[in-house]
Amino acid sequence: MDTRTIEGGLMTSSGRGVDLSVVVPMFNEQDVLPLFYLRLRSALDQLDISYEVVAVDDGSRDGTAQLTQSARADWPQLRLVRLLRNSGHQAAIGAGLERSRGDYAVTIDADLQDPPEAIGPMYSMARDRNLDVVYGVRKDRSSDSWAKRTSAHLYYRLMRRLVGPQLPTDAGDFRLMSRRVLRAVESQPQNGRIYRLIVPWLGFPSESYGYVRDPRAAGSTKYPLSRLLRLAWDSVTAFSAAPLRLATWIGGLSAVACVALIVAVFFAEESGRTVPGWASTMIVVMGLGAVQLICVGLLGEYVARIFTTIQARPTYSVGYDSQDEERRDRDELMVVEPEPAVRPPAGT
Repeated sequence: MDTRTIEGGLMTSSGRGVDLSVVVPMFNEQDVLPLFYLRLRSALDQLDISYEVVAVDDGSRDGTAQLTQSARADWPQLRLVRLLRNSGHQAAIGAGLERSRGDYAVTIDADLQDPPEAIGPMYSMARDRNLDVVYGVRKDRSSDSWAKRTSAHLYYRLMRRLVGPQLPTDAGDFRLMSRRVLRAVESQPQNGRIYRLIVPWLGFPSESYGYVRDPRAAGSTKYPLSRLLRLAWDSVTAFSAAPLRLATWIGGLSAVACVALIVAVFFAEESGRTVPGWASTMIVVMGLGAVQLICVGLLGEYVARIFTTIQARPTYSVGYDSQDEERRDRDELMVVEPEPAVRPPAGT
């Protein structure tokens, strides 16, 4: 007999977790949320599986949390997790994944650039082909500007050199993962956890699902150029020691250049073609000083990361989870007042 129990407001079979968790990191997305929730619920209700939507409010300063709380009134599968402060996109994804309960989990942004309707085919691919990861990959980037296409090409080319050929090109944070992938990811340190790099690096069976990315439905982008550059820098320094080796190579080439310069100056002095002055000396000194500062800066970046790792501070702090509130309410309803003891009649 298939026994079914209530867990977190959802009906699940055999008391286990739900079939699919949808993790949605959000930061100031009140303009797009009504349309996003409408399309997401329509897409998930058609799958005929048990699911949950873990909406992670990453310290929004608008009505994102209030809109989500209102949507929960007639959507029991929707959960709200609020972080105490803005911790960043990757930290919000981590908070949602670590609190999810699905056999599979998919991460998707709320801006509707990644279509919720693609979740069903990605879930079917994972189940039918026994895959642990299905990457959402853009079919083309013709809608992007030349600068964005070029920077994305350079980013993925560099990341493939660091991670390996298993990293799919043009795959962002729209992906579906099995529970064993989530357990492997959670075993990694929280600091510097870049999901678009660490998931393919683990090497689980995976395939890609191609889709066309739409323009943002409403609101403004949360990844301006400065944050994209920061993501690229974090991707390199958090995942590879290549910059340290680059500093070593720069130092070696500088040493070779200095030796060559000394030889050139010696022959110039012998031939009497030298001109007294300090300009060339200053150029050499400043050039070598710049190289040294670059190398020291790279070393300092890694020392800072070692310091952060030793501190072992959490990358996020959860201030509220609607599932915890529902669990407390159920526990209170299950408390039964003990009946008063019945005393036997006198004389018996």
